[in-house]
Order: sequence, then structure tokens, then C-alpha cells
Amino acid sequence: MNVNFQMLPEAVADLDLDSKVESLREISQIFSNIYGAISEGVLDGLEERERLGSTGFGNGVAIPHTRSPQVKRPVATLIRLKNPVDFDSADGMPVRLIFGLLSPEDAGVAHLHALAAISRIVRDETTRHALLDAPSSEAMYALLSSHIERDAA
Repeated sequence: MNVNFQMLPEAVADLDLDSKVESLREISQIFSNIYGAISEGVLDGLEERERLGSTGFGNGVAIPHTRSPQVKRPVATLIRLKNPVDFDSADGMPVRLIFGLLSPEDAGVAHLHALAAISRIVRDETTRHALLDAPSSEAMYALLSSHIERDAA
């Protein structure tokens, strides 16, 4: 299987955010800090995508995503919230795990493949629970890295 995105080591454990809007701001800030992407542009893209329909995936997970000219391939980050927030998910469950995905502007199929790869990760109940129970950001990143490497083999 092809690895369809790069997982950033900036996973953040137990962030204390109160809303979907704050979560989207945090994701845009993470991408801004790493890529110099203009935070407002990324935030605008994330909010625009949410207006089309919630990226609340279900089972306490959301996958907000957008595109930017500042990246060359799809990149993802993960936030684990201290307390769940409402994300307007189809299953009505509040969200604790948020995968932010940023893809190049022209990454049509690559963007879709990255979304599919992330959805495979979070559909795995064992992995999802391990991410929720990981003791630190570093442990979350290590878990995701080993999962991605295993799938790439």
C-alpha cells in the first residue's frame, strides 16, 4: 500500500479547546508554524469545507481538510482533545481526535487517497483507542508512524 500523506510529528495530546471553531484555528496554526502557510488562508479553507458538511467522521473523530499552495504533498497532524467537542458529526458523537489534512491545491486524487488512508486508520477500533489512551504526544506520533510504516510495507 502506498503511504498517501506525511504525518507531522506535531501531534498534540490533551489540548483544552472548547469548540469546533477553536479546533480549526489550532489546526491552521500548526500548519502555519510548520509551512509558513498563512494561517488565515488555511483557516478560511477549513471553515469553507465545514460549511459544505461536517468533517466529523464518527466514533469521536473528525478529519477537517483543505488545500494550500505551501505544501508539495498531503500532510496531516493530529490533535487529541482533553474534552470532547461537538463537531456536528453524522453519528452525533462529540469529537476527541482531530486529524487535520493539508494538501497541495492541485492534489485531486492524492488528496482523496490521503483522506482514505486516514479514514482506514481511524476506523480501526484498536488504533483509535490506542490513540485516545496514549500517554503523550510523542506516543501518539510513534503509534501513527508505526501504523503508517506497517501499511506501507
